Amino acid sequence: MSRRQPNIVFITTDQHRADCYSFARSDIATPHIDSIAARGTRFDRCYCPSPICQPARASLLTGVLPHTHGVRDNGIDLPDDMIERGFAAQVKKQGYKTAMLGKAHFSTQHTFEPTGRPECRYTMADHYDGWTGPYMGFDYLELFIDGPVKWPYWTPPQGLHFTRWLDETGAGAHAGKRYDSGKRPASAAQQVHTPDLPLNWHTSSWLGDRATDFISRYEDDDPFMLWVSFPDPHHPFDPPSPYDRMYDPQDVDLPKHRDLDLGRRPWWHSASLTGTPQTNEEFREIRENLSRQKRLTDRQLRDITAAYFGMISLVDHNVGRILAALKAKGLEDDTIVVVSADHGEFLGDHGLLFKGPMLYDSLIRVGLIAAGPGIARDCKVDQVVSTLDLAPTFVDLAGGTPADYHGQSLRPALETGTAQDDMRNHALIEWGLAASRCGIDLDLFTVVTRDYRATFENLSGDGEMYALKDDPYELNNVFDDPAFAAARAEMEAIGSTRPDDARREPLPIAGMC
Repeated sequence: MSRRQPNIVFITTDQHRADCYSFARSDIATPHIDSIAARGTRFDRCYCPSPICQPARASLLTGVLPHTHGVRDNGIDLPDDMIERGFAAQVKKQGYKTAMLGKAHFSTQHTFEPTGRPECRYTMADHYDGWTGPYMGFDYLELFIDGPVKWPYWTPPQGLHFTRWLDETGAGAHAGKRYDSGKRPASAAQQVHTPDLPLNWHTSSWLGDRATDFISRYEDDDPFMLWVSFPDPHHPFDPPSPYDRMYDPQDVDLPKHRDLDLGRRPWWHSASLTGTPQTNEEFREIRENLSRQKRLTDRQLRDITAAYFGMISLVDHNVGRILAALKAKGLEDDTIVVVSADHGEFLGDHGLLFKGPMLYDSLIRVGLIAAGPGIARDCKVDQVVSTLDLAPTFVDLAGGTPADYHGQSLRPALETGTAQDDMRNHALIEWGLAASRCGIDLDLFTVVTRDYRATFENLSGDGEMYALKDDPYELNNVFDDPAFAAARAEMEAIGSTRPDDARREPLPIAGMC
């Protein structure tokens, strides 16, 4: 079978570090994603445009930076005026059928009041029975919105497609209690446990089912653009059996630098961990108790890492199922598969967990792997790129002409397996935090090049900079070091190339996340 336009399957994970694939480290197994890298091209210096879910996902869809699409932090809805700019709407113009399965998070779930969006806790019930889109440029959707096997425990008619599936199987009434009744490690590691749930109830298994079903049922003559969005390995770290036992905590490698060295960092590192979120009592308690890490022992970090790896390997298993479904349908040679993530995870680096306004490499660098017709095989590109580049790349691969994107099409690099002379060799990252998150207002702007990472806090004028070639663990802040004044000026000059299209008025905060 041969198509003029390839199908495109875009697979993303949530909070997945760039070094947590088996082609990057020996203590984790991701054979199916590795197989994509082996028959395709991977980018080892890919950065996300924001290290937090909603802004990063809005940028994945639209190809523009957060202050332009307006979702500067979690809790802000992607506005309708950005839908047409998204790659889903653009590839539809090239004749593609578009679908999204799994976690969208283009709109706020935990809102202050009803918003009318399908992801809003107050109005998701209106989209429970029979709704499959359209939404954000996608024709067809089946979505996971947290529970009932994650926090919080949505019950019918809330939770959209995953909850409805659980309820139809007769499992919905028991899932929440069984999730809570699982075992926890003796180390009392934060947010780690094995839920007492069968493997097929897990969201990654359900998503593998939905993706393989979509592929097996597809009979349209038009090509498809399918986004399969896994909600793992985002915390809580809760792999089901047998993936909870796949990794021995004693065998995982811990970061070389895992001290909470706040005294060596800019002021906002410490302030963000100790400030009181300025929001309602419900959201403040969640921010302080669930989104803020506690002090870590090595034993706890080993338990967390083993669980995190188990979640990744379960996702990888379902990636294998997707690849098998494409082969069984005869679409393997007609489909480009792209794997990436919204952002990373600290996983103990600098004594930190989860994510926060400390933009270390482990949080802002993600995997980017692609394979399929026209893509160079077994190649590695070291050029600095961004997931901002994916929207224009998808439009280009679909036969369109990318326009109005902050990213650039990676198609030439994918076809040759090498960096191109006209490619930008830097990435820009933005995060605008209100005091409702951690008690302080911050406006962080980061520039990453081959040799440096500089973060500017625009409200105070402070910053940090690291010489990555000689300081890969980002230990020595040279922001105010006279010996690096020229390098800092160069980073500022690169930052000034950001397009002048940021929103003049900030979008309203709709809720927490």
